[in-house]
Amino acid sequence: MSENAASGTIAFLGLGHMGGPMAVNLVKAGHQVVAYDPVPAALEAAREHGISTVDSAEEAVAGASVVLTMLPSGKHVLDAYRGVDGPGLLAIAPPNTLFLDCSTINVDEAREAAAIALEAGHRSVDAPVSGGVVGAEAATLTFMVGALPEDFETVKPILELMGRRIVHCGDHGAGQAAKVCNNMILGVSMIAVSEAFVLGEKLGLTHQALFDVASNASGQCWALTTNCPVPGPVPTSPANRDYQPGFAGALMAKDLRLAVNALESTGVDGQMGHLASRIYDAFAAEGGAGRDFSGIITDIRDKSAK
Repeated sequence: MSENAASGTIAFLGLGHMGGPMAVNLVKAGHQVVAYDPVPAALEAAREHGISTVDSAEEAVAGASVVLTMLPSGKHVLDAYRGVDGPGLLAIAPPNTLFLDCSTINVDEAREAAAIALEAGHRSVDAPVSGGVVGAEAATLTFMVGALPEDFETVKPILELMGRRIVHCGDHGAGQAAKVCNNMILGVSMIAVSEAFVLGEKLGLTHQALFDVASNASGQCWALTTNCPVPGPVPTSPANRDYQPGFAGALMAKDLRLAVNALESTGVDGQMGHLASRIYDAFAAEGGAGRDFSGIITDIRDKSAK
């Protein structure tokens, strides 16, 4: 792939809640995007926004200089790269294509994907995102990038069209490593903030009083000041919209499972990560999958002694 890759055709695979708006922003910026998703409604929505769609991932990749994947899991990524019932994307793509994976997957899977891409004569970048659907629509995402320095420079102009902050975290897999660490912090802190608000309720504190203290003291954190789990103190938080996501509970449960996998593979004694994963697994299984992850406060409140 030439140094002009950032101006070539981008194959965009995965047009869900995040991928769809990201692809739209690339088209708005003047890129030629050829997209595919197995869900017909996603393809129709993409066409309505001026995105060219095709009938298969293989067709999308055939003439691309960049292949951007936004898929549900590492298995989906690896199966797409290798192929299941036929040749995979790595075999079909032109030589030296840049494979840019923006999915959130296991660190080990990201490193495996990079290794097989390089072995097949391509370039590889992992760049998971933070910022949710709102960030995808507004092109204000944060990208955590794992790549060789020269590949980071190639892909950075593309990422800047979809995000506000682009961080080169290190070599292959480092983007996923940063994402899993960040979201473990977020999941643990949201549980702590939610428990504190329920405790405050029991002790007779108003939500506003606790917020005014904690948001200006040592308890200050993003889970409190941006995604506050109670309505009122932060008018833009999902708590004011009956916990419509935002960042869904099912996605937090998934990301915390990835964190647990990383803790176990590295031997880290991450007790809070394990506990947060169990709590969010239960939340998702008991009706919270489609609610914002800050809705965990309702579980805590419901399970607290009356």
